[in-house]
Amino acid sequence: MKYNGMLKRDFITKMAQQAIAEAPVTVLLGARQVGKTTLARQIAGACPGGAHVFDLETESGQAALSTPELALSGLQGLVVVDEVQRMPHLFTVLRPLADRDPQPARFLLLGSASPTLVKGVSESLAGRVRFVPVPGLSLEETGLNTQGDLWMRGGFPRSFLATSEAASLRWRRDFITTQVERDIPQLGIQVPPETIRRFWNMLAHYHGQIWNGEELARSMGVSGKTVRHYLDILAGTYLVRVLPPWFENLGKRQVKSPKVYLRDSGLLHAFLNVGSMAALQAHPKYGASWEGFALEQVLDRAGAFQAHFWSSRQGAELDLLLERDGRRIGVEFKCADAPTMTKSMHVALQDLKLDRLIVVYPGRASYPIHPKAIAMPLADALHGTDSVGSEVDRPALSGTLAHKEQA
Repeated sequence: MKYNGMLKRDFITKMAQQAIAEAPVTVLLGARQVGKTTLARQIAGACPGGAHVFDLETESGQAALSTPELALSGLQGLVVVDEVQRMPHLFTVLRPLADRDPQPARFLLLGSASPTLVKGVSESLAGRVRFVPVPGLSLEETGLNTQGDLWMRGGFPRSFLATSEAASLRWRRDFITTQVERDIPQLGIQVPPETIRRFWNMLAHYHGQIWNGEELARSMGVSGKTVRHYLDILAGTYLVRVLPPWFENLGKRQVKSPKVYLRDSGLLHAFLNVGSMAALQAHPKYGASWEGFALEQVLDRAGAFQAHFWSSRQGAELDLLLERDGRRIGVEFKCADAPTMTKSMHVALQDLKLDRLIVVYPGRASYPIHPKAIAMPLADALHGTDSVGSEVDRPALSGTLAHKEQA
């Protein structure tokens, strides 16, 4: 793949700038290598009041903040602190600095999505902080003609921009090794690297399925509580999505366990040892791979707030249920050339009282399949006239679910 365009992350940049303007402290949360540092430096470079950058992954950055209150109290403009989870006591220091009136500085913190980071910020900076999730690259950022490449390689910039499929796969395998051997242990998590790698690999083969902790526990020879801890580690570092179930009193038994996905399709393919689209199309996880890829693209745009899946014990299910402004939007992901209504979709429309059902597939044309349902290419679902788009950078259109998660 040749990609000569300049990747612009306008949507996330606008969200971050909006948060910086509205709150004294903004936190960019996302997996390592997803582009948080590049994004922050671009924002800092455009800041009219000047910016100060501290990288706590370097010795010089740590030394500069060895006495954080003294170092930060006199600064003005934008103050960027990268890898802030390495200095958790900084959150307590920032509290009085965030309460100053007038406010001489705004703080932009970057973290590798550790649960410790979120907990520390929530406890020390409640009411003073805005969270901005930073996912992998989106189809809108890379271009609609790159759908196959983005699906195959995933959204990590270095994987997507690699000079060849083989180079991209090597980068992803190296990322997995670095994550389990260095990054996760640096969060203070005491789990052997090979154990996390094995669990992560096993989870790839359960991608898109309902969580069955007891089965995984038996396979690993540990307790159900232990494998749930492993899942929490990968979810807390934004490598796995745990999609909660929706259930209400419908007069039928419903699934109450979550679904699990590897959030990056490229990492999924690395674990499955799939190195090309031809190999993926022949793989049993082909449909599940599309489901996870398209799900992440939609949730990056629509937000994960009040996002669920639904499944009944009788076999009916819905891949994604979104509630926005009193409306219920159902989304199905079908890796088919021309999807049509299924019995399960009819049941979901009726039982969940959906206002709209969108069937997202890899094709090129949108067409109605029911008075309340439409089949749509992923690109149309993200920004078309009946999309699951966002009001952050475009107005709500007729039939559009307009929302973006603002923590």
